[in-house]
Amino acid sequence: MARVAREMVEKAGIKVEELLDLLVRNAAAELTTYYYYTILRVNLVGLEGESLKEIAEDARIEDRNHFEALVPRIYELGGKLPEDMKEFHDLAGCPPAKLPADPTDIKAMLEVLLKAEQCAVRQYTTICNMTAGKDHRTYDLALAILHEEIEHEAWFSEFLGEGPSGHFKRSRVGESPYVSKFLHP
Repeated sequence: MARVAREMVEKAGIKVEELLDLLVRNAAAELTTYYYYTILRVNLVGLEGESLKEIAEDARIEDRNHFEALVPRIYELGGKLPEDMKEFHDLAGCPPAKLPADPTDIKAMLEVLLKAEQCAVRQYTTICNMTAGKDHRTYDLALAILHEEIEHEAWFSEFLGEGPSGHFKRSRVGESPYVSKFLHP
């Protein structure tokens, strides 16, 4: 644990245990989303599914990156991940992005993907609001993840015909343009 880092966050007026709870819940959501997006992606078949597969893969890999970036901050602040994977899954701050009843229904699949991203946007906005001007490191991390989650939401909204998003696909799958600075090679 980074004792001074935690001390400074506490002195700034943040309830560290509350923040840690949110960070662990978001880490659980990111890891479970990575898992469920894997299942969704392999079911994206046919003309409509194939056109969505690359963007779903981008979001999937970036969600794994979000998990990897959150873990060090959790431990720096004196938190930890649950030892039991089932418990960790059930702590997720967002509901599971499970395969729809009809896995050939691409619109239903897109709605699952979109709802997962919208939940993530809400979660990271909450953390940004809590840490703005008080916990610079957590704020910077949450804001970086928020940028990517907003782009993911825009991609899936665009596929649903909700209008142009102005966002473009990544140069490389799983690039994490905002979060990559928090990942260690």
